[in-house]
Amino acid sequence: MDVIILAGGLGTRLRSVINSLPKPMAPVADRPFLEYLLDYLISQKITNKFLVSVGYEHQKIIDHFGDNYKEYELTYLIEDTPLGTGGAIQLALNKIQTEQALIVNGDTLFNVNLSALINLHNQKKSLITVALKPLTEFERYNNVMLDDDQKIIGFESKKYQDKGYINGGIYCVWKKILSGFDLPSKFSFEDDFLKVYTEKIPMYGFISDEYFIDIGIPQDYEKSQIELPELFNFRNQV
Repeated sequence: MDVIILAGGLGTRLRSVINSLPKPMAPVADRPFLEYLLDYLISQKITNKFLVSVGYEHQKIIDHFGDNYKEYELTYLIEDTPLGTGGAIQLALNKIQTEQALIVNGDTLFNVNLSALINLHNQKKSLITVALKPLTEFERYNNVMLDDDQKIIGFESKKYQDKGYINGGIYCVWKKILSGFDLPSKFSFEDDFLKVYTEKIPMYGFISDEYFIDIGIPQDYEKSQIELPELFNFRNQV
């Protein structure tokens, strides 16, 4: 299955920490965050190549990685102007060669079992399956609501929640999911598509309480400096 990595984010909230680096290149214990993400994806053994959607300061990503990471092929899709997550996905889905694709945010790492996610996606005959992280006491994310069959029935806008499920930034989608909709070239995949078309598209949630980190704000970026090296050292030892 083709895998798309959304690595075009500006990283505005991290600007004071990483200066002009693109967010996926933020150093974590002397390695770019994107290397950890690629190592996680490689460990899942579902593909031998990655389609990397890049935008802001994209040459820094290309210069660092080139056409390969380890033995895995990297192909770049360059956004000339920022497209948002939705626009980047729309562009990338036109380039994939498989009927379905996995889409992964380039600034989050969610240690889910991707084979299990894909199995649920196929079992439910879902068109979009979203990896969901159970969380308590949060207000930074939309709360994803499910029915008893794990079907997504709504997204509650950001506000304080005692507990709920958040979008973990990993999707399994049908290649043609965005065709047939009158979408702009720039839009948010969650806010402008998932939230709007929840009732019209069969979409399901894959719940996982595995490790999750979002480096989008300085506090969590600082946490990643300790947590990610520990996670990957542990993985290499088992």
